[in-house]
Amino acid sequence: MNAKFLVMLALAALSVGCSSQPWVMPYERGWLADPLMSLSRDPISDNYLQHVHDVREAARGASVGQGGGCGCN
Repeated sequence: MNAKFLVMLALAALSVGCSSQPWVMPYERGWLADPLMSLSRDPISDNYLQHVHDVREAARGASVGQGGGCGCN
């Protein structure tokens, strides 16, 4: 009986945790848009290196860009 009670208590605690609202509030979006939150330190350089890689491989990978492998978009 004690184990069933602990399992029920754990399930109740988990279900309460899932019911909270995980949405980002409008006033919090300014903090999340900070450049410190980005994955890359230099996105322009990353885009250039991705382009160079695509041209050297003569094919496009799983990136969103379109164009030929010769570099003539």
